[in-house]
Amino acid sequence: MDNELRWHGKVLSPEFTEARVIVLSDLHYGNPFCSLKHFQRTIDFIKKNDNCFCFLNGDLCESVTKNSKGDVYTQTYTPQEQRDAVIDLMTPIKNKVLGCTTGNHEARIYNETGVDLTKDIAEALQVQYRSEGMMFKLSLGQGNSRHSTSPYVFWSYITHGYGGARTKASKAIKVERAASWIHADWYAMSHDHVVNIAPNIYLMADNRGTPAENNFITGKVTAKRSMLVKTNAFIKWGGYSESGGFPPSDLATPVINLLTPASPQWELYPEKPRQGVKVSV
Repeated sequence: MDNELRWHGKVLSPEFTEARVIVLSDLHYGNPFCSLKHFQRTIDFIKKNDNCFCFLNGDLCESVTKNSKGDVYTQTYTPQEQRDAVIDLMTPIKNKVLGCTTGNHEARIYNETGVDLTKDIAEALQVQYRSEGMMFKLSLGQGNSRHSTSPYVFWSYITHGYGGARTKASKAIKVERAASWIHADWYAMSHDHVVNIAPNIYLMADNRGTPAENNFITGKVTAKRSMLVKTNAFIKWGGYSESGGFPPSDLATPVINLLTPASPQWELYPEKPRQGVKVSV
């Protein structure tokens, strides 16, 4: 199967003691309410911070068709022009893009024509692409497990998202549901335009055991934390959102911080795990 789930990954320089990751989605370029100003601020932030990287997670283009939701007559630019503009916006930081998925808006074009706008964007930026979602292994730093040359490894899973939801709880449950299917350190889902960040604690058995009575063995069970992230949108309130009774989009971009014990931020937190994932907005 060409699109069977396989993980992708990248090894950063061992000089990185921490990394920042931003999930860019829901720009809706071509929508008259698109806030290009807020998107460009995020691009500039990624560009000026050497340790900042990003994923593209769908709905970068508005892609309204005559047969879809949205107003094809107020849409600015054609879908092809929207695609080209997104490529131009992302090109200055193309070396910072880790991977790319698609959204339901770009899927409108694909479903009607067989043309995959997001695949075009990914190929222009020369990044890995998987339409449904992406599992990613990011390695950085050194000193993991007390081995001087071993990097710290952070697993993530991103997917655009699906369906309609009105409340923050109903939006957030979608990423929590995805986290029950795939093991990762952090998960990000877009689509709903409202930021939500929640830690998820689960228990994992340590494979190492010690002898117990009657030829049995026993071992520790350790608490693990993953972070569940619903991402923002770059579209102002009005039009379909207002008339449809949806809340204003959150224009603030979450920043996912991947920390190692050598990170300057490490002393900000009282707990001392092997590595940490923190999210700030």
